[in-house]
Amino acid sequence: MGEFAIGQSVPRTEDPRLLTGRGKFVDDFFVPGQCHACVLRSPHAHARIVSVEARAARAMPGVLAVLTGEDWAAEGFGHIEPSIPRRRRHPRSPARGVPAARDAAE
Repeated sequence: MGEFAIGQSVPRTEDPRLLTGRGKFVDDFFVPGQCHACVLRSPHAHARIVSVEARAARAMPGVLAVLTGEDWAAEGFGHIEPSIPRRRRHPRSPARGVPAARDAAE
């Protein structure tokens, strides 16, 4: 069995630093010439995006680049793999709409 059990509290070494205002976050750093990125995703799950109009965004002052899916493919960047692999849920899990109480009663 592992070092910790289900339901047991786990000591977190980062808490004192964060709770006392000594934490460092990405927004706390500034490097001369740095730029920021923003990713705009569809609000519709599994939507097929057929076109993106990016001319107005590209024309805004201070914008260095606007990349659409077509731009990404044209550059040959390829598919982006998720950094955390997706796990399949149990087919009868509550997240799939089947109440846990029903499983317990069976």
